[in-house]
Amino acid sequence: MIIKLSPQRRDDQLVVSKRNDVLTINGERFDFRELPEGAVLPASAVACEFVVGDVMRLNGDLIITLLLPCGPEASNSACFPADIVAPPNGNVSLPL
Repeated sequence: MIIKLSPQRRDDQLVVSKRNDVLTINGERFDFRELPEGAVLPASAVACEFVVGDVMRLNGDLIITLLLPCGPEASNSACFPADIVAPPNGNVSLPL
């Protein structure tokens, strides 16, 4: 899995956990296990305001772009985030 982050000046929170290809975003579960290789699921088909880019599977990896809320005191790592590649199952560590 590759999680891309798109920072945006907002005061809300993003909490993400993963179990294989199932993401829980702010308490809501999204199951991407059935997305086949090479497929693209438009962001508009995912009922989550934090999914801001198409979801795809490429070379076996699920690739998803999430909106990352950044407050006024956000760090450089939050304002200019690196991709999160192959995060372990459990809570996903997001930059603050």
